[in-house]
Amino acid sequence: MPPTVLDIFRARRRLRPWLQPTPVRESGWLSSRCDHRALLKLESLNLTSSFKIRGAFNALLHLVEAHRVPTARPMVVTASAGNHGRAMARAAAQLGLRVVVFTPANAPLAKRAAIRRDGAELHDEAPDYDAAERLAHAFAREAGGVFISPYNHPDVIAGAGTVGLEIVEACPDVATVVVPLGGGGLASGVGLAIRAAAPAARVVGVEAEASTPFTASLARGAITTIEPKETLADGLAGNLEAGTITFPLVQQVVDEVVTVSEDDLRAAMRALAAEEHLMVEGSAAVAVAALASGSLAAAVGPAVAIVSGANIDLATLVAAVGAPVAH
Repeated sequence: MPPTVLDIFRARRRLRPWLQPTPVRESGWLSSRCDHRALLKLESLNLTSSFKIRGAFNALLHLVEAHRVPTARPMVVTASAGNHGRAMARAAAQLGLRVVVFTPANAPLAKRAAIRRDGAELHDEAPDYDAAERLAHAFAREAGGVFISPYNHPDVIAGAGTVGLEIVEACPDVATVVVPLGGGGLASGVGLAIRAAAPAARVVGVEAEASTPFTASLARGAITTIEPKETLADGLAGNLEAGTITFPLVQQVVDEVVTVSEDDLRAAMRALAAEEHLMVEGSAAVAVAALASGSLAAAVGPAVAIVSGANIDLATLVAAVGAPVAH
């Protein structure tokens, strides 16, 4: 069953002892580009450097509540492009749970190293995210584990929705919320929260042009398979799981979906580094890229762009933003 706004408030109560709210910071550079007030919701500064820790902790804490006897707690299995796996590994380590993570072979080294460092069992042989998800489902069935999707899970979505509550608390007059859109967990949760707490605000999802499962599916009115291409926004790439609860939720709570090019992504990552002194991954830059590139012609301020994560390999960052100038 899809989560409700009440589930998001329950998630915030669960997470309060474990996580601190992340900053909402005004960006002078982005405001000047947009001709209206623009702010950054810095999930890149969260624990494990990603918003994913919210959904991971909420799902595992709920699981622990349901299995109060430690010996009865099941093994947890997940698939991830990297950030969700890292978050699950950290949350599981703190809660004393066993977690098995499947990632693509090309997931950033920094993310895979962090997953191993926190003690999770990592399988990183899959050629792409879609294959990793299939392998994780099969492993969970065969080994008797509980599969927790990085997006298609009510507790994961509810945890992500706490981002929306914090945005409204920090910026009560928010008019536009711009959200990275991959599997739809963040957009679904944030959209639910914004609809309840700031119903006049618009919610815009942003995909990379190289991977547009929501653009294709929303146009058709049903989940549609695409052929993802290589993108700097690796955390957003891949198809939607059949029957995912995020698709009808995005239909319900997201006002518009737009795409950004790889050039837009590079420009946004470069500007965030130069102007805001922020190191972010490609997936985290899509919301800023949409605002800065003019993809959201109808956007009004105050606008909040969610900067969703900072887990990027140094070589990838340097290649994306340009090598530093020697003095």
